[in-house]
Amino acid sequence: MNNMIVTLDRFRKPAMLIIDIVLVNLSIFLAFAIRFDWQFTHPAMLSCPYFMVWATFFRISLFALFGMYQWSFSYASISEAINILKSVTVGSLMLIATAFFTRRTEIGRSVLLIDYLICIFFIGISRFAPRVLVKFKQLKHLKLKRVLIVGAGAAGEMIAREMINAKRRIYQPVGFIDDDPRKLNSRMHGVKVLGGISDIGEMIKGANIEEIVIAIPSASGKIIRDIISKCEKTEVKIKTVPELHKILTGEVTIKSIRDVKPEDLLGRETVEIDTEDIGSFIRDKVILITGAAGTIGSELSRQIIKFNPKQLILYDTNENNIYFLEIELKTNYSYSKFKTVIGDIKDIGLLKNTFSKYRPQIVFHAAAHKHVPLMEDNPVAAVKNNILGTRNLIYASEHYMVDRFVMISTDKAVNPTSVMGVSKRIAEMIVQTKAKTARTKFMAVRFGNVIGSSGSVIPIFKQQIEDGKPITVTDPGVKRFFMAASEAAQLVMQAGAIGKSGEVLILDMGEQIKILDLAKNLITLSGFKPYEDVEIKFIGLRPGEKMYEETLLDIEHDRATKHDKIYIAQPDTFDPVQLRKDIKTLEQFTNLMDEDKVIEKLKEMVPSYKPNGIGDDK
Repeated sequence: MNNMIVTLDRFRKPAMLIIDIVLVNLSIFLAFAIRFDWQFTHPAMLSCPYFMVWATFFRISLFALFGMYQWSFSYASISEAINILKSVTVGSLMLIATAFFTRRTEIGRSVLLIDYLICIFFIGISRFAPRVLVKFKQLKHLKLKRVLIVGAGAAGEMIAREMINAKRRIYQPVGFIDDDPRKLNSRMHGVKVLGGISDIGEMIKGANIEEIVIAIPSASGKIIRDIISKCEKTEVKIKTVPELHKILTGEVTIKSIRDVKPEDLLGRETVEIDTEDIGSFIRDKVILITGAAGTIGSELSRQIIKFNPKQLILYDTNENNIYFLEIELKTNYSYSKFKTVIGDIKDIGLLKNTFSKYRPQIVFHAAAHKHVPLMEDNPVAAVKNNILGTRNLIYASEHYMVDRFVMISTDKAVNPTSVMGVSKRIAEMIVQTKAKTARTKFMAVRFGNVIGSSGSVIPIFKQQIEDGKPITVTDPGVKRFFMAASEAAQLVMQAGAIGKSGEVLILDMGEQIKILDLAKNLITLSGFKPYEDVEIKFIGLRPGEKMYEETLLDIEHDRATKHDKIYIAQPDTFDPVQLRKDIKTLEQFTNLMDEDKVIEKLKEMVPSYKPNGIGDDK
């Protein structure tokens, strides 16, 4: 088939010239014959050869002028059709002028009108017939994937056009799905709008759909989850298109269609950060990141280097992940102005050495023990790392005159039911208390789960599906806030830039998502049917877990910042002397490994801490 196109293209100029001459003369002849009822003895027929000569001269010249002999049979499209219309129209006007000035009026106006219509038809057929023939042969020999396109807007139109006009066709768009009633039964590129999102399931079965392409770049997470839920009882593959800016710049191609990612289920708006604020905050500064090997720490590293810091200090106990982060920064980002420190934030001697050696100006504190059930079984470890380690870091930052200290907190610190949550709440309290007396600007940033991070439900669910095991969900009604790592890192930097000191800055987490819905969506995206191909088991809430998360304490109220995705919680005040005493006592209990006294002290320090004790065997 491709050889056929190549052969046609090689001889197209002489072939098209000869064909055009024949068709132009045939058009004039038929126009005369039709006008005079095929009576070849009619006197007006004597003018036919005369107009054949002029038509050939005018039309062939105009075809050349409009570039119609530079075409390839492979790419004849709407622009070529417009050129045909222009050239034939101008040629006919010239023939009318010739008839008028040479007084050949006996033929009447209808002959040249008939010639105009026949010529457009003949020349159009000659240009587009080879392409149509090739496409027809391709369709006969190819087994195309039957596709339903969700969204009959600009993106859907582009995708349908790409599918139909692709050199090597893979897809056959069967129809559009769109909730706009005005578009129902309308067509684009011959593809009909069949119904709304609620009709997807019926359309999949009725039209033997193999794949669905979500062509709604601005779709909310709720819409995407709704679309996926409509496909739960089917075996279709679900794909989507890139971001809106790629649609607007015309970058969308068949290659741009990709599988739906877990991040798409959030459907969060693209974060718009103030690059000028962040640039002045980070540029030419020495920056230390604790927990640099973790999901947030490593993403902070990737985002920060875009603003050209003077030096980046990567601090973590996980030597393996730090090693891979080093390779990534050097290879993917060509960045080498960093130092790695393998160590623990509980190691006061190492902290002193690190701060005195590198003199960081900004500290992002992302190191934490964060797994709720593990910390319920290991409360001493949670206190030592999340509270005492943070205290050590805060004191080192103050002593070595760090400009800004930004601690990564969690929504689990709000009305905590877990050791992990209460330990982070006390860390927030230390930050806020120290901010009142220190030159260093201390602040905390609070947000929820990072989708896809190690230990979060997404990779666990994916592994369970891959292993052919049931997906384990704690409770059918449990909900969580989710945020992409890149979005969280960008907003943390923005919060660090706009924070004054002493605030708990809260990132806008959007809507809470049911974990059960997330599990069913992931099963569907993996090509399976929930409950049929992959079982879902409910195992009950684990110790320390909540049914849903919160972002504000009962005593707090929030106020807006100049960034619409960041808010400030205004908590009550703390007695710094009493807080230091309490932490000292807590430290003594941890040294004694007395878990019961540790828990009691945590309850005393944070009255809103209500351990749920679900499933606790102790």
